[in-house]
Amino acid sequence: MRKLWVPALVAATLAGCSTGPALDARTALWWQTTQDLSSDVMEGRDTGSPGYDRAADLVAAQFMAAELTPAGDDGGWMQRIAFKDVEVTAEGTRLTVVHDDGARRPLRFLHEIAVGPQWGLASGLDAPMVWRGWCRLEDMTDVSGKIVVCLGARREGQTTGGGRLRAATEAGAVAIVNVDDMSFTVEPPRWPLAYARSVILAEMTPGAPTIPVLRLAAPTFEALADAAGQDGAAVLAAGGRNKAMPSFDLNARMQATFATRERSYSSANVLGVLPGTDPALADQPVLLIAHLDGYGYGTPVDGDGLYNGTFDDAAYVATLTTLAQERAGRGWRRPVIFAAVTGEEKGLWGSRWLADHPTPGAPTPVAVLNLDQLRPLYPLTILTTLALDDSTLGQTVRQIAEPMGIEVRPDREPERGLIRRSDHWPFMQKGVPAVSFLFGFDYGTPAHDAYLDWYRRRYHAPQDDVTTPIDFQAQADFHTFWFALVDAVANADRPPQWLPDSPNRPRGN
Repeated sequence: MRKLWVPALVAATLAGCSTGPALDARTALWWQTTQDLSSDVMEGRDTGSPGYDRAADLVAAQFMAAELTPAGDDGGWMQRIAFKDVEVTAEGTRLTVVHDDGARRPLRFLHEIAVGPQWGLASGLDAPMVWRGWCRLEDMTDVSGKIVVCLGARREGQTTGGGRLRAATEAGAVAIVNVDDMSFTVEPPRWPLAYARSVILAEMTPGAPTIPVLRLAAPTFEALADAAGQDGAAVLAAGGRNKAMPSFDLNARMQATFATRERSYSSANVLGVLPGTDPALADQPVLLIAHLDGYGYGTPVDGDGLYNGTFDDAAYVATLTTLAQERAGRGWRRPVIFAAVTGEEKGLWGSRWLADHPTPGAPTPVAVLNLDQLRPLYPLTILTTLALDDSTLGQTVRQIAEPMGIEVRPDREPERGLIRRSDHWPFMQKGVPAVSFLFGFDYGTPAHDAYLDWYRRRYHAPQDDVTTPIDFQAQADFHTFWFALVDAVANADRPPQWLPDSPNRPRGN
């Protein structure tokens, strides 16, 4: 085992951040750990990075101090996972649109255009560009040998990314470019991207390469369409209203060179368990999970290229360690597994690995309580609960939250697919009931404005750091709720059960 690395405490800087009263001891401890885990020393905790390893050592040290039992490989704290990745690098990647009149427009990689990373990616492109709207198979006329440009639709009933790719490939296109759908306002497109990287398990064989798949910013498409004599904004607006869009040539070709880099490395889940007190429930552990990884270094925004990931998800790993330290060896009836997992931002790999490879100390749980996607930006009066109506956990959530004056809601934006985008999902696929949470809001309120502002300016950006204006009372209220939820689930006479009408209930459950 590597020697655990424990950083000096980072001084708490609360001026300009807190919108609530003076911090109670629990919230102060949480905020201190949040700052430690998202400090520049941790370098954004990218999967496989030295900064991630330092953060993992810190979490292990806190689990040890809380008298948890190691539950990783070989009796240690770490469950190590081997990865490999491929990245389309800014160094050596060049994309230019050459108009038929000879005018040239360089495209800024990761700022207005991105390239989907894949093993075996073509070294470059040089082909005419055509717009085919929805890019259904019937739209793919005269695209052989060309780069087909499509609306990157994301709403139910519209063409999917996979469907567009299949149609373009069958029609003989040499590449596909998906243009941002600005009408998808529940999750507005954002630029720049941190990087273009794909991560898989080292034991996996990469899939066969496809034609290149690119993403283009809407304003850039509008400019290209306008140069071809079309009204690009009107075309995208029609798509946003689910209306027919014309097909046309862009009277230009894209010339591109792609540079890629492949790497192999490992990264670890950090696992500890607080043994249960009831021998009859010893085989019914409850899993508390949050992802430790972040983005690390990436494309600079306003001169800052370090993606600290304070609220995605250092703050909620800090919730795990705060609860562990508060319990300090005082177990619940059931064993409780504390898991700070890696690779969430790269495809839920840490939780997938744990779900597929339970350890003796961290066996398959009977319930999963996930911490992600939470941001205490405004008072906690609404708690959106993912998988609320899938199991009896939803009723337990309501029984705890509603007496606190917190309205419990199901996800009202299911088209975002959030239920499948966080670490509870691999366990739900294995048949384990789970819940995860977001601070909810009503549309058109200051809370909604604060949420959208955070999403547009800070989500997966360097600005997700300790300067984020947060409501510490809201965080304290969430801790009160979540700690009580852990108590209820870990001490209940019966484990949670799937509801018969759950759309996510695996067969046999």
